[in-house]
Amino acid sequence: MGDKAQKSTVIHNQVHNDIHNNESRERDSLFWLTLAFTVFAIAPFLLPGYFWGANDARHHVYFLFEFDRVFQDGVWWPRWSPDFAFGYGYPFFNIYGPFSHFLAQFLFRGLNLSYTGAIEMVFVLSILGSAASMYLFVRSWMGRQAGMVSALVYVYAPYHLLDLYVRANLAESMAFVWLPLALWTARNAIRTQAFRWVLGLSLSLAGLLMTSQLVTLLFAPLFGLYLLIVWIHYTPVKPWVDLNVPGWTRILPWVKSMLAPGLGLLGALGVSCIFWLPMVLERNDVRVDQWFDGRYGYQSNFVYFFQLFSPTWDFGVSVLGPDDRFSFQLGVVPIILSIVGLLLIWQRTPQIGEPLRWELLTFVAVGVGTTLVMLQPLALLWELPVIGGVLGAAQFPWRWLTPATLCFSVLSGLVMHPILTPIEQKATSSQLTFPLFVTIAVIILGSYPLLQVNIIEPAEGPVSLVGLMRFQRSSDELTGSTRWVKEIPTWSPMAEYYESQAQANPDGPIEPVNSKVDYSVLDYDQETGFVIDSLAHNTIMEEVWYFAGTDDRRIIYEHFYYPGWRAYLLDGEHGEPVEELEIIPEEQGTLGRMTVPVPKGEGHVLLRYEDTPPRRVGRNVSLVAIGALLMSGLVMSLRKQL
Repeated sequence: MGDKAQKSTVIHNQVHNDIHNNESRERDSLFWLTLAFTVFAIAPFLLPGYFWGANDARHHVYFLFEFDRVFQDGVWWPRWSPDFAFGYGYPFFNIYGPFSHFLAQFLFRGLNLSYTGAIEMVFVLSILGSAASMYLFVRSWMGRQAGMVSALVYVYAPYHLLDLYVRANLAESMAFVWLPLALWTARNAIRTQAFRWVLGLSLSLAGLLMTSQLVTLLFAPLFGLYLLIVWIHYTPVKPWVDLNVPGWTRILPWVKSMLAPGLGLLGALGVSCIFWLPMVLERNDVRVDQWFDGRYGYQSNFVYFFQLFSPTWDFGVSVLGPDDRFSFQLGVVPIILSIVGLLLIWQRTPQIGEPLRWELLTFVAVGVGTTLVMLQPLALLWELPVIGGVLGAAQFPWRWLTPATLCFSVLSGLVMHPILTPIEQKATSSQLTFPLFVTIAVIILGSYPLLQVNIIEPAEGPVSLVGLMRFQRSSDELTGSTRWVKEIPTWSPMAEYYESQAQANPDGPIEPVNSKVDYSVLDYDQETGFVIDSLAHNTIMEEVWYFAGTDDRRIIYEHFYYPGWRAYLLDGEHGEPVEELEIIPEEQGTLGRMTVPVPKGEGHVLLRYEDTPPRRVGRNVSLVAIGALLMSGLVMSLRKQL
């Protein structure tokens, strides 16, 4: 019995040393090999052409198109998309995480890629980033070989590939990068209390929130539970166990152990405040009913159990019923690897330690739990007051496949845990051994039939303003509206203007409208003494000269009313503002357009999209948070040198 215990201690020490060395070595051949093995997932994006037929493939091209339009007019943080809703405009990036499109904008302008090339490159970077982050997380507590298995399962998991090739959801694909990073940095922040992990946690959670607030909500239950488990089991003193120690002595270390992750959470909220504060406070000024009712309602989008393992794979959109060709599979390979790994490792829990067992149980519980809530038999949970609110954040039940995929990817690495490797083979733990190679082959071959994109020509023609209008008309997309809009438009004078340009000169460039003033209203009449002339116009402003000879008048703009637009009476042409004019929603009609009353006489009016108080506060808080993190990092670095 003594020999067995001694052998267990030797194995445990070697596992600990192996993992510790993995974290400290800068040269990690398996890390780079892991990235190399993602080439099969990347390859479809390197094919000629673009997968225009994928669900959101067109969306993200035109998201970038609009992002660039506003960016080129000097707005470093675009919020308003002037050409959405057929040119009436929509505050898209005020409520949608912009990080992926900031990256795409850099690739588009900085590296001179095309619109489609920039979007495809972000998808490629998301694949590499998700593999790297999962590898680093799992390596830190299960070793290199386990990290490699988990990372490749994460990349080749069916739902991840669905996000990439079928849904073409850029934000959710990029969110896959941040999830393991947040877990990795949170775990190490609790265990080490080191500032570098506080900084890492702040940036990873801020990046996730500014990439996809929806995935952030789906990730929150797993992150909160994992943080709690790690906090409890890695705190040196347990207040509920060490009862012989004085109360304050027991509680203080427990509270202090949460200081680092607590600062990380505060840092994340601070860094991302520029996005989430306006998003939360101004979200009610946009209509969300159109995205949660009808075909978007969760009631008709539950998953049938057999679909979790069905090999069906198609490039269409999800439809109702069991004959849906849309894939909701968990993946046979991740499930089998997870089950086999758990069966093998659970017999050795005394050797891996109590904390690691609870960490594994966390991923088991969340993986199974998020899978079950997608199924029709548990639809009743979606109707409950609190639980239903959490579950409903997914919009579609099958979106809970995101945390489920994360959990089963982590558990898949157990088949290569160092505890399962004979002592005499420990020296090969940083090499591509035959068992590891076979496992990798199974992972890639198991998803190989899914590694394809549906490359077609764009039905709307090249990326342009007329292409955007045609896209919105044919697919009823990008037509979000503000809460003052009573009826969502199906066409507009701006769209007609672009279409007429394309018909008159099919091969020529499509020029933006030079004014958003509605000249068709009866008030604009020289005989009654009301004349308007647009002097300057771009995506976020317009200056007009007007003359109202007989009475006070009103200028109607082809913009949906939304906070942030402000109107000023100027001191002459291109002059300084001398008076702010009221902007009111259009009282007649259904469009809720902006109406600016102007006084009798001659004047110049400037309409401009500006920051609201929540946007200014969010920006300033983010700047302060970034400055505080940089200053703290500098101080910590200097202290180490001294």
